[in-house]
Amino acid sequence: MRKHSVLWLVGPAAAVIALACAQLPTETATAGRGASLVAPTTPAPPDTSGYELAPPRDPNGIGKYYMGRQIAHVMGHEGAEWLERRDRGQEEGTNLLLKALGLHPADVVADIGAGTGYFSFRLARLVPKGRVLAVDIQPEMIAELNANKARNHLANVRPVLGQPDNPHLPAGALDLVLIVDAYHEFDHPREMGRAIERALRPGTGRLALVEYRAEDDNVPIKSIHKMSVAQARKEMAAVGLEFIESVETLPQQHLLLFRRPK
Repeated sequence: MRKHSVLWLVGPAAAVIALACAQLPTETATAGRGASLVAPTTPAPPDTSGYELAPPRDPNGIGKYYMGRQIAHVMGHEGAEWLERRDRGQEEGTNLLLKALGLHPADVVADIGAGTGYFSFRLARLVPKGRVLAVDIQPEMIAELNANKARNHLANVRPVLGQPDNPHLPAGALDLVLIVDAYHEFDHPREMGRAIERALRPGTGRLALVEYRAEDDNVPIKSIHKMSVAQARKEMAAVGLEFIESVETLPQQHLLLFRRPK
């Protein structure tokens, strides 16, 4: 969904983008006849957003942290061919993932960070009586989605141009939201998480979060582009989603399932 740049692969082809983030301190002092040289201050309310701006600990991350996790740089539409690489299905266990989602023919699904629609069009064949909202924030990817929709002759896929903090999903209407290898790169994970929670059907709507396993050093992906089960559960709980289970049948990734409460 987001503007992507192939930075999360391990190898010499990875590029580094530097992003500077700065905060300006705010100081207020008043002095006058009979006044204290140090003005009284009111303690600032605690920051409950979970965000922090700080120098990147990892050069592949931006200077923004969420609940202790550094947000990663992303890859752009220039990497579209990599999303459609021939060995992706075997490498990521695509068929295992789709089967584990347990979709029904009339389900309404959103694929957030859809890119070229690699998963969107596979999902569409599993919900012939439903529909798939293929969400991306890049107009170039939306154009690619529309072209692939015409080639695949799948009318139940609807490309949606989202925003970094808003996927533009209908409230309480989705049976499943799928996010594959993209959530860890969201600039506004809290806002996106809340929007997803609102879009799921109360009591039954599920989020399927797929991320490379941070707990496994043998997964050949840079650590900033991985997530642990504990971190994912903490972040989803913060936006009101209940943990269902962690499916560990994929070759390199967690499939984490969450649910919107009733």
